[in-house]
Amino acid sequence: MNVGKIITDLRKQKNWSQSDLANKTDISQVMVGKYERGDALPSIETAKKIADAFSVSLDYLTGEGINASFDKKTVKRLLDIQKLDNDTQIMLFKLIDTVIRDTKAKKAYS
Repeated sequence: MNVGKIITDLRKQKNWSQSDLANKTDISQVMVGKYERGDALPSIETAKKIADAFSVSLDYLTGEGINASFDKKTVKRLLDIQKLDNDTQIMLFKLIDTVIRDTKAKKAYS
């Protein structure tokens, strides 16, 4: 997936126009359009503004890196979990595993 497609998808998820994104990032609407079409690539600074506007990491925005599939909230939660003591982590992971298992079972039998 390319950066332009990711920007377009994120923008549509938020129900924002290109103008909305431009206003939230101080980037011109023309440039937003160029990024989305793949006619131009944003600089690191501009990509950071876009990522911040969508509350995602630069990894997520570029579709690369270890955190590419996670938004900022998920990454923060994972970091917070790492700071917990081992017993609490085990309990939390058992709970998460149970919810995931139950959700998959519901989908399988729906």
